[in-house]
Amino acid sequence: MFRFLLRRLLVALPTLFLVVTVAFFMMRAAPGGPFETNRKLPPEVERNLAAKYGLDRPLGVQYLSYLTHVARGDLGPSLKYQDRSVLDVIREGFPTSLRLGLSALILGGAIGIGLGVFSALHQNSAADHAVTTLAVLGVCIPTFVTGPLLVLVFASWLGWLPTGGLDDARGYVLPVIVLALPQVAIISRLTRAGMVEVMRSNYVRTARAKGLPEHSIVLNHALRGAILPVVSYLGPAAAGLITGSLVVEKLFTLPGLGKAFVISALQRDYTVVMGVVILYASLVIGLNLLAEVIQSLLDPRVRLS
Repeated sequence: MFRFLLRRLLVALPTLFLVVTVAFFMMRAAPGGPFETNRKLPPEVERNLAAKYGLDRPLGVQYLSYLTHVARGDLGPSLKYQDRSVLDVIREGFPTSLRLGLSALILGGAIGIGLGVFSALHQNSAADHAVTTLAVLGVCIPTFVTGPLLVLVFASWLGWLPTGGLDDARGYVLPVIVLALPQVAIISRLTRAGMVEVMRSNYVRTARAKGLPEHSIVLNHALRGAILPVVSYLGPAAAGLITGSLVVEKLFTLPGLGKAFVISALQRDYTVVMGVVILYASLVIGLNLLAEVIQSLLDPRVRLS
């Protein structure tokens, strides 16, 4: 296991370095700058601001300086939020996105795996076709459609839930459902495909021949192999959900990280954008590594591949 983790880390670190490098130069190549506003600043003010944040230095020098600070855990100050660092901006928005994303992932995973197993065990039945149809609809209908519909029904018509904000725990219900619906659709399809394949395998036939109960075969033998594609999918999916969804956060007026990221990108707040990119890349790499570890525990052949 140690060698397995070491090999993955040797791939992960250069990948993170490459992501940071590409993001840094792409941000600088984009038109506009952090201090360009509708009201033109005097040239001397622009020069002073550029000097204060080191933007007047050659691009290569800025890049090396940024890498040096990042290596020490310093993501720098925000260029647009006065007297606030990038870490302050992330600390403010990340907890909301974390709670929202994890809740949606747990809900989507639990329902999706359950529906996928049920659909596979009733293959080609009316129930199977119904689950497959719902999965297709869940993938095809975007969140900016399901979100307003749920708000209209459960908030405006029935008055059961708030339309937005986080005044109490009920404010998370609709955003979590909206984020979880596509995950339910995708995970149920992956689980169904895996279960259908595994249920036809030789070791499942052997378990049946030994007279094991059907529920024991499904839970202890078939599901362990069928869930491997789901584990692979959950790595990047978890990172995407945790770092926030702009549409959902905008619709429900949630102070999450996705909203802050888009606003900072539009305002050319280089340091905040880079900080969120580093966080997202680290989550993707870390969660993918965790998914591979879980896969290796479920199927030892992964460690040998």
